[in-house]
Amino acid sequence: MYFTDRGIEELENRRGEEEVSLGWVAERLREFVDLNPDFEVPVERLATWLARLDDEDEDDV
Repeated sequence: MYFTDRGIEELENRRGEEEVSLGWVAERLREFVDLNPDFEVPVERLATWLARLDDEDEDDV
């Protein structure tokens, strides 16, 4: 288990049964970056990765 998995597991355990919109998640990410500007790049990468999950593999283009 990676160190970061603990936070993911806590999120799943505490809020895994909830249904939220991606708009709500986007607002929470913006709020997090406002409070923690040093994490802007990793949050941006995560958001971009999530947004493009259904895109064709870019290596094949």
